[in-house]
Amino acid sequence: MATPKQKYERRESRYNKLLQKQEKADGHICYLRLVVFITGFGVAVPMYILQNWVLLTADLVSFTTLFIYVVMRHEKLKNRMEYTTILRDINSCSLKRIKGEWNTFTDDGGDFKDGSHKYSGDLDIFGKNSLFQWINTANTYIGRRKLHELLSGVTGHSDDTRARQEAVDELAAMLTWRQRFSAEGMMAKGRMRDPEGLIDWVRERNEYFRNFGVIAMAKIFPVVTSILVLTGFALNKIPWYLPTAALVWQFALLSHKSKERRRILTISENYANDLKVYYQMLKLFEKRNFKSTLIKGIKDGIKNKEGLEVYRQVDRLSAIINSISNRRNLFYVFFNILLLLDFQHIIALERWKQKAKHSLNKWFEALGQIEALASLAVIRYENPTWVMPVICDGNETVFAAKELGHPLLPESRTHNDLAFSKQVKVLLITGSNMSGKSTLLRTAGINLVLAYAGAPVCARWFQASIMEINTCMRVSDDLGENISSFYAELLRIKNIVSEANTGKRVFYLFDEIFKGTNSMDRHTGAKVLINKLSQTNSIGLASTHDLELCELEGENNRIANYHFREYYRNGKIYFDYKLCPGPSTTRNALYLMQMAGIDVDENTVLPAACSPRVNKP
Repeated sequence: MATPKQKYERRESRYNKLLQKQEKADGHICYLRLVVFITGFGVAVPMYILQNWVLLTADLVSFTTLFIYVVMRHEKLKNRMEYTTILRDINSCSLKRIKGEWNTFTDDGGDFKDGSHKYSGDLDIFGKNSLFQWINTANTYIGRRKLHELLSGVTGHSDDTRARQEAVDELAAMLTWRQRFSAEGMMAKGRMRDPEGLIDWVRERNEYFRNFGVIAMAKIFPVVTSILVLTGFALNKIPWYLPTAALVWQFALLSHKSKERRRILTISENYANDLKVYYQMLKLFEKRNFKSTLIKGIKDGIKNKEGLEVYRQVDRLSAIINSISNRRNLFYVFFNILLLLDFQHIIALERWKQKAKHSLNKWFEALGQIEALASLAVIRYENPTWVMPVICDGNETVFAAKELGHPLLPESRTHNDLAFSKQVKVLLITGSNMSGKSTLLRTAGINLVLAYAGAPVCARWFQASIMEINTCMRVSDDLGENISSFYAELLRIKNIVSEANTGKRVFYLFDEIFKGTNSMDRHTGAKVLINKLSQTNSIGLASTHDLELCELEGENNRIANYHFREYYRNGKIYFDYKLCPGPSTTRNALYLMQMAGIDVDENTVLPAACSPRVNKP
């Protein structure tokens, strides 16, 4: 069976070959356009010289029609070429993701970074080299926002998480559909805008253009005027001043509420391109049959009372807006006066708005949800050995994993087993510098984020209760608020304690508690904090260099010690990044200073500071 990498390579090659064929066809059509134009012009000139008006008219009509047809075919071909290029690039990007080059992707979700969030900054959820940058395939504004929501906290209860897992499993198996769905979103010219303005506009009521009298006038007057123009100017059956008067009257009508009309029509035009994308994505979504309960519910939830597909309703709006875009045409002014086109467009818009005003937001939300789930499905497809986590519902607070690894690290990552027993509430992690303590904390946290979102986790086995994730790891000064890093850390810890004291299940991660103060205060404060949290319904990991804290295990049976180790060979330091029970017995700070080129007395460094071991991991 082919691996995801092999499938991506085949698809990339296939789309490259298709693109080459389309480029050849593009060259042929360009040549054909030139031939049609020259031939038509070449035939017209002698007909004009000979004053053969019948043949000249026939030539102009036939070759103009042929030229327009060729131009339209050329436009369709260019659209297909763009679509093929996007599909090829999707597979190229997928190969980059598998090779670990995903940090070159443009959309890293940096606009979602929030320094006050409970964990996203510490766990690299958004921004450069982030979880969002790794997995995001959403293109619409709401699609990106929905993925942001799934990665920013527990969404719903355990049944909701299981429903997302089922949906992700189904979408993971639909590689072709997912890529085409993503490609439709990428057909937008630039990043798609927030549809809130469009939604607000649709909810607006313009009573003037819903008035029965105005609608009747807009329907009857153009018919009467057209008849007068035809019989007066073309057939010369009635006096010229009658059609002229009718045209002047309609011109006067167009002067009424002209600013309001321009505003309405301009707003609609602004979303013309986005609506085309929404139409194609909705069409692709609604024409596909799904089995998962969540996706079926999303699909059923957007239909109107008559059961009409959403994409057909969006297509109707898109057609109206395409007609509106003809205002840029030089001949539009004349036809506008004759047919009151501005009135016709706005009346059509008001009718559409009246039917869809309560549904439009649901349509965009539905697309966003599918995009977010499709992003999570990428993880499932590209990492078939990863496991779907078991979400526990019992009264006991659970977190247990076997062969747990950090999903953003390469395949050479180290895996560790990590679990809390029924009694243990705090895992105290010690170890020397660079041994892997902080990475372990982030590994536990980021996998829990994926688990709650509905995605697979980087583990062979994983189970957890629904908990509120909180971290206190990367805390810095806030000069704008005149807050030191130590005080900022205190505020973060206060929030965690307050949440835990309410009885909520909190999963917390502390990296070097109270590192901004002196060693005595740090030790005392950390001891009080760990003991306090161990008495709550919460669980967590705390890393520390303060080896004296390891004594807590003997004083409190809710605390367990674990450590990372290093070893030395040929005067060099090595780490195995494997988690071991018990407290750390080694230190390496002075040794690392010496390795960095800082002069330290060797007699001080080796025997007293690091006690180097020669054993292998």
